[in-house]
Amino acid sequence: MACVVAARPTSVRTFGARTTRRNVTMKAGNWLPGSDTPAYLETLPASYGFDPLGLAKEPASLARFRESEVIHGRWAMLGAAGVLGVEVLGYGNWYDAPLPLVQGGAATYFGASVPFDLGTLAAIEFAAMAGAESFRGAAEAEKRVYPGGAFDPMGMSKGNLDELKTKEIKNGRLAMLACLGFAAQHAATGASPLAALGAHLANPFTANFATNGVSLPLA
Repeated sequence: MACVVAARPTSVRTFGARTTRRNVTMKAGNWLPGSDTPAYLETLPASYGFDPLGLAKEPASLARFRESEVIHGRWAMLGAAGVLGVEVLGYGNWYDAPLPLVQGGAATYFGASVPFDLGTLAAIEFAAMAGAESFRGAAEAEKRVYPGGAFDPMGMSKGNLDELKTKEIKNGRLAMLACLGFAAQHAATGASPLAALGAHLANPFTANFATNGVSLPLA
């Protein structure tokens, strides 16, 4: 994080009869050790000062990037939970789950048949998402990302909101990487996440990214 860690107490050094005092202030977590954090990234939650190309210098661009990252992170957290949940509960794996619907069959949800075809489901999703986004887009920038009110029924924002924002964006970033990893892992091995994990734990030296023949083609 590109924030200033609490300054150490003033240190005192004595050289003969001469005493010098100095304050030591530490910065922690910059993406590139020793680099300077751009001023516009200093106070953002979970900021590591990463903007090597200066794409977020303009306030409007920075606001758009922040909003996009938070929203994508939330979708990724839901996606990662769904990918693992469907397998944990014994309903197959995330990759094969939609295939019957795509191939002209019926969709299922937790084992129950869904009486809609692909076109109908796509239309319902489009209408629901367009409606939700139109209402969200009409709000001011901060409210679009952290609306509160009915969207905070447990009153969590009444606590340390900055800390909660930091935790959310960190978990969202991790979930985005996880979803990318799930897709890449399936493309390489054809196995679901938990099946691949089980194979790796059973024999870590023969079931890993270096032996699947795709991640490292020369292996």
